[in-house]
Amino acid sequence: MIIIDEETIFRTIQERKPVSVALNGPEGILPKVQETAVNIMSRFGIPAYVIADTTWGSCDINSNSAKILSAEILFNIGHTISMQSFGDNVIMIDAFDDISFESVTKKCTDILRGKTVSLVTDSQHLNQIESVKNILEGNGVTVKIGKGMGQLNDGQVFGCEFYPALEVRDQVDANVFMGQSNFHAAGLALSTNLPTFILDPYFNEVRDVTEFAQKLQRMATLAIYKAAEAQTFGVIVGLKEGQISKTVALKFKRELEKEGKSVQLFALTDITNDRLRNLKGIDAFIQVACPRISTDNQFDKPVLSTPQANALLKILRKESIDGYLQIPHWL
Repeated sequence: MIIIDEETIFRTIQERKPVSVALNGPEGILPKVQETAVNIMSRFGIPAYVIADTTWGSCDINSNSAKILSAEILFNIGHTISMQSFGDNVIMIDAFDDISFESVTKKCTDILRGKTVSLVTDSQHLNQIESVKNILEGNGVTVKIGKGMGQLNDGQVFGCEFYPALEVRDQVDANVFMGQSNFHAAGLALSTNLPTFILDPYFNEVRDVTEFAQKLQRMATLAIYKAAEAQTFGVIVGLKEGQISKTVALKFKRELEKEGKSVQLFALTDITNDRLRNLKGIDAFIQVACPRISTDNQFDKPVLSTPQANALLKILRKESIDGYLQIPHWL
């Protein structure tokens, strides 16, 4: 069951006395966010808006919608990071899942006994990382938990950021990801180039995502080589507040033009195949919003992320692209 840190929300409202607030969080926990909004309205008698648009992480907190609603505080729920707030009006609220990992962790020890592993997880399960570590070590598995950096806590990964895992990569045989997310685990496998297992407590199963991640890498690499044949590129800046990487976009424009390519600049909030179909005369795209848009989705034309675009430039310059995804941060 998802448990939202309502105490912090209530304390913040009591201290700051806002006229109205807004809340948002990942789609999977929206029903719990609704309950919290109802509790706020019942307890404080103020409007509490649930912003039900997608929010993929701290790069996509959607504070602009809160401003449109004149909500004085936005509580972004479920994207635990090492900082409590973003600016004056966005408060990051923890939401942890209390599901037990005991059974599935014991299953994992049968596979990994005698090995050394990097133990990582996402925001919802950080509160259980030490207990899982203890079970693994009590059953013959050596465990490393890498140090956090930037927004990441120790042992935490985002879909595009993997500092704790990269810190211990050379000390371990495999990654063990606590949770259900193939999204996070596949990125972990790609960035470390190590066998990666998911401890899924919901289905009580251990899944090896290594082959799935390798398939994603093959598709990503194929897109790079297809883009190398393009003459006209569209470089896309994301319009979500944490994805407005104009400097990076302009860098790619300059570097591609040096290689004799034509470049047009675009900006989009949601980068989808349907939206890109409206743009004519473009052979390939580079988007600097979110790297997982490019690795996890199907497009009619090559749509490269920042790491892929860096690899593209190397191909155009006759350089090696080995290890282009084996970096701690894909932006």
